[in-house]
Amino acid sequence: MQITINPNPNPVADAERVARVAQPGFGKYFTDNMFIAEWNEEKGWHDARLTAYAPLTLDPATMVFHYGQEIFEGMKAYRQPDGAISLFRPDANAVRFARSAARIALPELPVKDFVAAVEALVKADAGWVPNNPGESLYIRPFMIASEVGLGVRPSSRATFLIIATPAAAYFNAAKPVSVWISNEYVRASKGGTGEAKCGGNYAASLLAQRAAAKEGCDQVVWLDAVERKWIEEMGGMNLFFVKGKGKDARIVTPSLTGTLLPGITRDSLLTVADDLGYKVEEVMISVEDWRSGAASGEISETFACGTAAVITGIGEAKSANGNWQIGDGQPGPITLALRERLLGIQHGSQVDTHGWMSKVIS
Repeated sequence: MQITINPNPNPVADAERVARVAQPGFGKYFTDNMFIAEWNEEKGWHDARLTAYAPLTLDPATMVFHYGQEIFEGMKAYRQPDGAISLFRPDANAVRFARSAARIALPELPVKDFVAAVEALVKADAGWVPNNPGESLYIRPFMIASEVGLGVRPSSRATFLIIATPAAAYFNAAKPVSVWISNEYVRASKGGTGEAKCGGNYAASLLAQRAAAKEGCDQVVWLDAVERKWIEEMGGMNLFFVKGKGKDARIVTPSLTGTLLPGITRDSLLTVADDLGYKVEEVMISVEDWRSGAASGEISETFACGTAAVITGIGEAKSANGNWQIGDGQPGPITLALRERLLGIQHGSQVDTHGWMSKVIS
């Protein structure tokens, strides 16, 4: 894929950009540029370009509006101690993006082209990457069905785009979140789109998220679609449970059954936990396992993880069948140690023994 570089001729003034990066929020400001590439059945991928961030013009009959053929990714670029900028596991995001595309009947983008496109945007907008630990440039690659027409079939055209936003921490690391266990709604079932990172999964989650908010909770926890007893994931994040304490603790996460999103942060934490000497397990965990384990102290900590939030502790779980506190209700020592280790790798303050960081700018 040949990329034409035509950066924004009127970027945000330096002083304004510096002010925005200093107080970035999350998804509040967007960088000067974006990436676009087109695909059709005749030409394949073509017209790839880095260009000024701007609104899109789409026909009202564009198929993405009517049949939801869309996928996306979330990934980050981090400032390093020497001022360099590195991406965290971009190949893993590229592979997952291709898997999502295949499931939603969109064209697969080769890994090398996905990474090259991300790197082009990061290089052009390097000044938007924050300097503070825990902050990053959040990158959102996505693809939409762009054929115009109302026939219910896979689109013969697609558009791949990347935008980016400077980002502070999604949650306050020192403040645990509370969660509502949804018995009424289901996120995904086997054979569905649970493993794909597509907008429809998130649209379907919003009503349950609203219900969680009415219960005074920050997030919703999903159960399996069949028995409504097995824990799957939290909102758009994977879940982990710490059984025991100290060096003998086990780090447990729900198995990937075909309905959960295979999180890259999840996968990374399984490795980091092993590096720190903890036993790790991928098993089925029921709501009753969680409730009774928290009551007995067997489950000493629970946390969620994802690209946006990295790791956030869970202090309380609520459900129609009762509420319970996890540990002392605060983020536990193992949660915080895993967070510190992973952020250390991402920001370059700890050694990256797994080759996860990919330098974009030296």
